[in-house]
Amino acid sequence: MKPEILLIEPIMKPFDERLEADYTVHRLYEPSEAAAIEAALPNIRGVVTGGGTGITNEWIDKLPNLGVVSVNGVGTDRIDLAHARSRNVDVAITAGVLTDDVADLGISLMLALLRHIAKGDAYVRDGRWGNDPFPLATSPKGKKLGILGLGQIGKAFGRRAEAFGMSVRYWNRSPVKDTNWISCPTPVALAEDSDVLCVIIAATAETKNIVDAEMLKALGPKGVIINIARGTVIDEDALLSALNDGTIGGAGLDVFVGEPNIRKEFFTAPNTVLMPHQGSATLETRMAMGELVLSNLAAHFAGQKPPTTVN
Repeated sequence: MKPEILLIEPIMKPFDERLEADYTVHRLYEPSEAAAIEAALPNIRGVVTGGGTGITNEWIDKLPNLGVVSVNGVGTDRIDLAHARSRNVDVAITAGVLTDDVADLGISLMLALLRHIAKGDAYVRDGRWGNDPFPLATSPKGKKLGILGLGQIGKAFGRRAEAFGMSVRYWNRSPVKDTNWISCPTPVALAEDSDVLCVIIAATAETKNIVDAEMLKALGPKGVIINIARGTVIDEDALLSALNDGTIGGAGLDVFVGEPNIRKEFFTAPNTVLMPHQGSATLETRMAMGELVLSNLAAHFAGQKPPTTVN
């Protein structure tokens, strides 16, 4: 008999078909399967979920023979890793394969803000070219980039920024040895020393709202912020206030609290470029992520530790 797994959210069709071939798949997102899933709870040994969805402790506890949660993403803020470990459940992520695409999107948001890409697009489409003046933009060359959270994505972002002539500084929760970039003693000190602040820190209970009103004030009226981490790491009340009263110069945001049902105030906030959480959303990267999801699952059922287990 094929092992039974729980699929919490849809996955790309090629990987859905391969899951079907190797496992008995129960789809939590299909209401019609509720009764069958309830009956299968003791038999389900693996879970596949997304980074933004995760799995609750309630569901982990409802699956007495669960051994692996294979996450299609790198975020684990929606999974209690310690609780999973206490149940001897491995949580594996798609580490490494989405670094470049997320960094690329962050750079794109930065350039879109500094060079008024979204404003220019609307200006041309509205027929204002030749009638109304268009504001001068800001060059990234010579500007100071601050990276809040210097993991693999942060390092990739910093290398790209250097190619635009920017100097890099950072703050990280733990020491970083393999870099010559400037280390700032506190997040506020980082903001004070940055023209562009890129937020790439992991979302945890400790980092919730780490970017607060004090940090935004330190960034200043010419500074811009980029968020490619999670919405919860920025105090959105403080951010909206800072945008609307000119405390900061702008924001490029790929992530939000409560997404996709984000606050309507973002739609009218000045000097913003908004994206619908697309950091890893290229065909190439999503295919690589899907392969790793399946590999982690297969490793568990082969009696091995999934290679990118994080707990």
